Amino acid sequence: MRVKRSYVLDSYALLAYYGGEPGGQKVAKLLRRKERLHLCLINWGEVAYILERDRGAETMRQCLMHLDGLAIEVTPIDRELVATAARLKARGSLSYADAFAAATAMGLGGTLLTGDPEFESVSSEIDVEWL
Repeated sequence: MRVKRSYVLDSYALLAYYGGEPGGQKVAKLLRRKERLHLCLINWGEVAYILERDRGAETMRQCLMHLDGLAIEVTPIDRELVATAARLKARGSLSYADAFAAATAMGLGGTLLTGDPEFESVSSEIDVEWL
């Protein structure tokens, strides 16, 4: 029996999925295979604001309702996660929201799924699978 890996999605992966971009096909495949998928609450918010900014409030609401129905566990925020994200942000080039995705992957021992080149700076500390 195959052990399912834990994947942490960042906003890049979800926006590719909702935008019908090639990298989004990988997210769709993981959803079909019922892999263990996670999303930090901060990154959920990042997806929300980008969708509203770029595609409007109604599209954002529809995508978030759909997202909330998917088999993706939203990781809540606690002090430990915030402290880890702050340490990652303090060291370098990650955006604050990206630092939360990386911290979530670290905490879960999961693989971060992204196409964002900013994560190259932490790829020696976390497993990154590139879209």
